[in-house]
Amino acid sequence: MSRYSLLYASVALTLLSLIALFWSGWMILFVALFAALTALGIYDLTQPSHSILRNYPIMGHLRFLFEGIRPEIRQYLMESDQDEEPFSRDQRSLIYQRAKGVEDKRPFGTQQRVYDSGYEWITHSIVPKHLTDHDFRVRVGGPDCKAPYEASIYNISAMSFGSMSANAILALNTGAQKGGFAHDTGEGGISRYHREGGGDLIWQLGSGYFGCRTHEGAFDVDKFTQQASNPQVKMIEVKLSQGAKPGHGGVLPASKITPEIAEARDIPMGQDCVSPAAHPEFSTPIEMMQFIGKLRENSHGKPVGFKLCIGHRREFMCMVKAMLETKIVPDFIVIDGKEGGTGAAPLEFANHVGMPLVEGLTFAHNTLRGAGLRDQIKIGASGKIVSSFDISKMLALGADWANSARGYMFAIGCIQAQACHTNHCPVGVATQDPMRQRALVVPDKAERVYRFHTNTLKALAEMTGAAGLSHPNDFRPHHLLMREGDRNMVTGQEVYPYLAEEFLLRDEEDEYGYLMRWNRARADSFEPIDIE
Repeated sequence: MSRYSLLYASVALTLLSLIALFWSGWMILFVALFAALTALGIYDLTQPSHSILRNYPIMGHLRFLFEGIRPEIRQYLMESDQDEEPFSRDQRSLIYQRAKGVEDKRPFGTQQRVYDSGYEWITHSIVPKHLTDHDFRVRVGGPDCKAPYEASIYNISAMSFGSMSANAILALNTGAQKGGFAHDTGEGGISRYHREGGGDLIWQLGSGYFGCRTHEGAFDVDKFTQQASNPQVKMIEVKLSQGAKPGHGGVLPASKITPEIAEARDIPMGQDCVSPAAHPEFSTPIEMMQFIGKLRENSHGKPVGFKLCIGHRREFMCMVKAMLETKIVPDFIVIDGKEGGTGAAPLEFANHVGMPLVEGLTFAHNTLRGAGLRDQIKIGASGKIVSSFDISKMLALGADWANSARGYMFAIGCIQAQACHTNHCPVGVATQDPMRQRALVVPDKAERVYRFHTNTLKALAEMTGAAGLSHPNDFRPHHLLMREGDRNMVTGQEVYPYLAEEFLLRDEEDEYGYLMRWNRARADSFEPIDIE
C-alpha cells in the first residue's frame, strides 16, 4: 500500500464528486468531505513537526488516534509495556515530552511496581540543596593530553552516517552545537553533515579506519592527522567492540553505498565496505597502547581513548597491565553495555553475547582502581541511558559521564518501528531514501535534541539536590538502593562496591576473583598465563 494512497484517493474522489455535482446537488457534501481530506493531506506533507504525517499524510492520523485511546483500553487488554517492546512506551513518552518542552509531570504517583524485586531508587536528604546550574561538566584528558576537553556529562552516543540519514545526523549535531555537548560520529567517519552542524565531535575509529585509511584498508597517519586537526574534533575514540554485537565485524554492500557515504568513509564506489572484527593495526595489549599513543601524538595532544563491551575480563586486565608497562595511559574508556542498540545485529549476538552495562562498568572501574590508574582515566557509560535516574545510577557505580543513542534518536522522532535495516524507516531517521528522510525537518528536530539534553540535565540537577549533593559526580553506590525480595533491600555498595585503591598491585585477595584474573593477564599478549 502506497504511503500516499489515502491522499491520492482523496484527490481523485474530490474530482469525481465535483463531476457528480452536474447530476445531483447533494454531492456538494462529498465534495466538502474529500476536499477537506485533501487539504489535510497537503498540510501533513508540508508541516514540520510530525515526521509520521510528512511520510504518511492522512493515514498517519490513525496512529495518533490509537495512541490517544490506548490508556483507556490498556487495562482491558492486560498489556505489559516491558514485554511487548524492547523499550517501554513510558520511557519513550518521557523523552518525547522533554524533547518537545512539554509538561512531564504525572498524577497518581509512581508508574513503577515498587514492591517488585529489582526496583531501584536514589536515597534523598532531609536537607536538600537547590542547584541553580545544570551545565554539568567533566574534564577529559590525562597527564599526557595537551588539549583536554570539558565534556558534558550527557552526550550523543555513536551512530554512523549511513545507518543514520543525512537529516538525522545534521539534526543531532546542530542540537549538540546549540547545547554545548558532544556528538560521537560512530565508525562511519566524519560526514559533511557533521561538519555542517558545527557541534563538538568525538571521532570514532573502528577497525575500518574510515576517513583515515589507505585503499587497502590500513591506517593512514597523514589522513588521520589532517582529520584530527579539525577544531570540531574534541576527542578520538578507538572502537574495539559495541554492546549490540561485540566481536562481530560488518559488511556494507556496494549497493547501499552512496557517493556521500563513500566520501565520509573514504572508500571507493562499487565495492563492498568491510569492517573487520579485529583491528589490523595491533594484536597485543602493548601494541594497542602504542597505537593510542600514536593517535594522541598525531592529533596534537587531543584526548584519546577506547570503547568496548567487556568480554573476557582478563583481556581488559591485559590492557591495564600494558598501560602500566608502557606508561601510555588512555585519557578515557567508554564502557558499552550489551543492551546497547544497533541498526542490525544477529539475534544471538543481540541477546547472548557481551556483558551488560552495570556489570561491565563496575568491573572496569574496580580494575582501574586496583591498578592505581582510576584517577588518570575518565570512564563513559553507554547503553539505554535515557533519564536522569539512569545517569545518576551510572555515575554512582563509577562512570564520569554517560552517552545515549536511543534517547536522542527518540528526540528526533524515532518511533521504534525496528525497520532500521530495511531502508524503510517511516520517520526518516534510519534511511538513505531521500523521500523518506525529508520527513525529518532539521531545524525542528535539532531544537528537540537541544531541549531533551537541557531538560534531562535540569531533572538531574533536581535529583542531585534532593540527595543533598552539589554535583552528579558526587553520587556513590550507597546512594542507590535496590529491592531484592518482598521485604529485603540492599545498597549499591553491597552489590557493586568500590574496591580498594591499588589492591591488585599489592596482591590482595578479593572475593570477586579480580586477583585471580589479574595474575593470568599479561601485557604482551591477550592469551592467558597458565597457572598451575
